Amino acid sequence: VQLQASGGGSVQAGGSLRLACSASGRTFSMSRMGWFRQPPGKEREFVADVSRSGYTTNYADSVKGRFAISRDNAKNAVYLQMNSLKPEDTAIYYCAARDATTLSWTYWGQGTLVTVSS
Repeated sequence: VQLQASGGGSVQAGGSLRLACSASGRTFSMSRMGWFRQPPGKEREFVADVSRSGYTTNYADSVKGRFAISRDNAKNAVYLQMNSLKPEDTAIYYCAARDATTLSWTYWGQGTLVTVSS
């Protein structure tokens, strides 16, 4: 499975961005898909994930009410709509997918940079 993330960029605080991640290869091996981020000088952290069906989602407390994750299985894609962005949302954002057998976050994209200025 290969994951390709896009949509990062620079925005002012309060603005919005939409990240997209497309999957290719053995996509039937994926179960949940999600987004993680790594702020400058910090560890990578969970942002949000969505079930294979798209009906079940989870969010980090820091983004609840501002970010929305969605999935389009016909396009093998997952999206992250980010609203009311804050400077602390600045990070490299990675899309990822769980392996359907091991349930581990096995598949990772290359990351896309989001910079939020105050």
